[in-house]
Amino acid sequence: MNIENITLPLFLPAVRMDRLAKAVGSGADAIIFDLEDAVGPDDKDTARALLVETLGKTPVRLPVLVRINAQSTPWYEADILACADLPIDAVVLPKAETADACHDVSERTGKPVIALIETALGMDNAKAIAGACRRLAFGSIDYAADLGIAHMRDSLLHARATLVLAARLAGQTGPLDGVTTNIKDAEVITSDSEHSVSMGFGGKLLIHPAQVQPSRTGFAPSQMELDWAHRVLEAASGGAAAVQVDGAMVDAPVLKRAGQVISRAGG
Repeated sequence: MNIENITLPLFLPAVRMDRLAKAVGSGADAIIFDLEDAVGPDDKDTARALLVETLGKTPVRLPVLVRINAQSTPWYEADILACADLPIDAVVLPKAETADACHDVSERTGKPVIALIETALGMDNAKAIAGACRRLAFGSIDYAADLGIAHMRDSLLHARATLVLAARLAGQTGPLDGVTTNIKDAEVITSDSEHSVSMGFGGKLLIHPAQVQPSRTGFAPSQMELDWAHRVLEAASGGAAAVQVDGAMVDAPVLKRAGQVISRAGG
């Protein structure tokens, strides 16, 4: 499975396997079985056992990811051992702060790692971490709490730009952006997804099936963008050294941007 193609993965608490069918049918690109934040300390072992039992007998027709508990927790070792034997596509490492932590997960599980950056130290080491994992993701809520800042777009602009740059320098696709806590307001969810795209993210973490379609709308180019991209590509197809579209000159970066818009639309 090429986890670089995942745009909208949906978290599912591993203690709520009764919600699996709904999650799979939600339209999400992947399921992230969560052993971490969505599972209380007293239920960690139960959640892991349920995960092993479910994946051992139930085919999941979507890519399967598992968010384990952080390296500093008492559940990390058991999570690692379980993931090594499970038919999963990647391990999501929370509180990723060093390249060594990513190497430990990948070497011991044999699975690709998605590094979830959630702390100041992790952000400071983002470039090194990007070089040690398959993909980056942003734990924006935990990151804001770690720095004592508001979980708002302006407050997180630098962090988002830092992760996108780190991913680009590592030759990765755009990172997965953090969750939107609102699960009812489609306009808010779509707007957050549009912001993710504008910052260079390649996807977004979701926490509820109701977020899937609004997020997909946000990640898709608008009809106006598509019309512009097609006009640019058509104008350039004649082979002229210099062309104009909508009163603006078309050069190599503009052509590249037009191609990216078409690609987002699946064209």
